[in-house]
Amino acid sequence: MSELTTGRVPKPKWLRVKLPTGENYKMVRGLVTEHKLHTICESGNCPNMGECWGEGTATFMILGNICTRSCGFCAVATGRPLNVDPHEPEHVAESIFLMKVKHAVITSVDRDDLLDGGSEIWVQTVEAVRRKAPGVTMETLIPDFAGKWENLQRIIDVAPEIVSHNLETVRRLTKQVRIQAKYDRSLEVLRRLKQGGMRTKSGVMLGLGESHQEVLETMEDLRSVGLDVITLGQYLQPTPKHLPVAEFITPERFAEYETLGKQMGFRHVESGPLVRSSYHAEKHML
Repeated sequence: MSELTTGRVPKPKWLRVKLPTGENYKMVRGLVTEHKLHTICESGNCPNMGECWGEGTATFMILGNICTRSCGFCAVATGRPLNVDPHEPEHVAESIFLMKVKHAVITSVDRDDLLDGGSEIWVQTVEAVRRKAPGVTMETLIPDFAGKWENLQRIIDVAPEIVSHNLETVRRLTKQVRIQAKYDRSLEVLRRLKQGGMRTKSGVMLGLGESHQEVLETMEDLRSVGLDVITLGQYLQPTPKHLPVAEFITPERFAEYETLGKQMGFRHVESGPLVRSSYHAEKHML
């Protein structure tokens, strides 16, 4: 029997989401439809899409849509990725320009099939956005590059405003939740980013069977590598094939983690049932 429960837990009322509204949202929605733009906000059915688009923030994915890893929580397809598209950086930059976003979050699939782990496309994308939309600030939500530090150094050298790498879960559950990842390797990614002068950020999903003490230990581990921004949100099972929800964490417990995170010294703490990695991303620039 897995440590993660196999039973289904009813979804509580606090996870209900209001329909997106507002003029900024309508403007972005219209641009996405008209130009057939691609965002993770939409394809991932993010509960905060309306709020983020209304605030002028959107999230884009690069390096294709097929991942070389098979994490138990993620709905992105796993398999053999297609060849890298050399025009992708310019396409992403054009999308960001057309959508008139103020702050762009850029993420990617894992590309363990590439010697550079996709880091060259990462660099080209950041540079293309700066050329096309020079007023836009960027957060790059990067993979661990399989611990090949020369690839990570390329990200440091191009210096996005914020660099994020998600720890996702507590140490005990890492092998089940992030099958090909390593807890300590992710901490080392964040340590090296901080040493390189980056503003760093990481996200943790709750409700996978972790204990309260394990959450606190994870937060302390992240502070030990100098992390600036932490996000804590509720894990939601994307399909029946993915890991089940073990527990729905109450808003009160999330509020407690926010208070504790601030006491630990994080610059920003986003903690709540509907919080995702890019939630309030534009505020993490302050």
